[in-house]
Amino acid sequence: MVLTRVGVLIVGAILVLPACSFTEEALWPSLSGEDPAAQQQAQAPASRPAPVERAAPQPALGTSNFEPAGVTPGAATGTFVGKKVVDLREELRRLQGNITAHNQQLQELRAQMVRDAQQYHGAVAAINTRLQVGTTPGNPVLEQQFNNAQNDLNRLAEDVSRMNSLASEIGKDSTMSAYLSESSRAAFNISGAVDEDHRQLAILSDEIDRTVVLIDRLLKEVSDDIRRQTAYVSTERGNLNVLSSGIKSGEVYGGSLTNRALASALGGGVSPARVVDTANRRPLVVIRFDRANVAYQQALYNAVGRVLEQRPDAVFDVVAVATTSGGQAQTAINQTRAQRNAEGVLRSLIEMGLPNQRVAMSSRVSDQARNNEVHVYVR
Repeated sequence: MVLTRVGVLIVGAILVLPACSFTEEALWPSLSGEDPAAQQQAQAPASRPAPVERAAPQPALGTSNFEPAGVTPGAATGTFVGKKVVDLREELRRLQGNITAHNQQLQELRAQMVRDAQQYHGAVAAINTRLQVGTTPGNPVLEQQFNNAQNDLNRLAEDVSRMNSLASEIGKDSTMSAYLSESSRAAFNISGAVDEDHRQLAILSDEIDRTVVLIDRLLKEVSDDIRRQTAYVSTERGNLNVLSSGIKSGEVYGGSLTNRALASALGGGVSPARVVDTANRRPLVVIRFDRANVAYQQALYNAVGRVLEQRPDAVFDVVAVATTSGGQAQTAINQTRAQRNAEGVLRSLIEMGLPNQRVAMSSRVSDQARNNEVHVYVR
């Protein structure tokens, strides 16, 4: 059913599981979006130290700079439309000022994340090297180095949190840019304009459209950075837990067994799950973006949580579905907006604790959807 307040359709999340198989046809419709009421370590032989398993390198951060091209000035014409052009131009200047500030924040955050990661890897490498050659159980020097490594990783997690906040601010810029784009197009239909008004309005509309594209690129790159760094920090927290046990026993263990098992089950690495065809499959959740600020998170959490209770190894597909209504030009805009919505859903899932390796994202267009949607499938 469609949840009118949050715009989320839970297609099914009650699972009927055979002993050895699972199919999406076993999903029963439908649920509301309201709230429902030790691993064994392997020890290396004493005569032959285990090889040190180095911490995985920090995933690459984006490298783009996002600087607006500026706003072309224009003389006031004295007409109502001319006044509208002046107001829109001033709004665009403020918006581009925000983009410049956010770009500066992004570059500073990236540099800080690299410094924190380098400090973290240096501390972990020193501990592993000492453990490999042998040391006393609970060596206080290693315990102090471990505390330093933990603090470095905590700082890196704080950097990711600040980048999440930055993404939220950029999302507000995206909403504003969409408003300016629609307002500039609507201004062409206001009567009482002179030729100079339309000339200035055409220039302004082009600059707004370029700004929309710049913001979309900025938000996508920030979202990609957040996705990779969140998965990286999560993996390293597991590795630190095992390293702590190694310091207590004076033995080198290596990386987290939990992280190894997850990587093995999903084909290795920290890259997202492989995209598969979702045609003719029933979605677990449909989120309809028919208004601003659709509150889908709780319903999404409930549905995905119920699936994971029955299938802890489930993998999810997040699909951006763009409506084709409005013609070819509007469809291109819809595709960009649907992709942005899907990135927001993906970011929400990761923030809820779903590992990055358990999610794949794709997109398609639909002539049946009345609004842009995001579909979440389970496999």
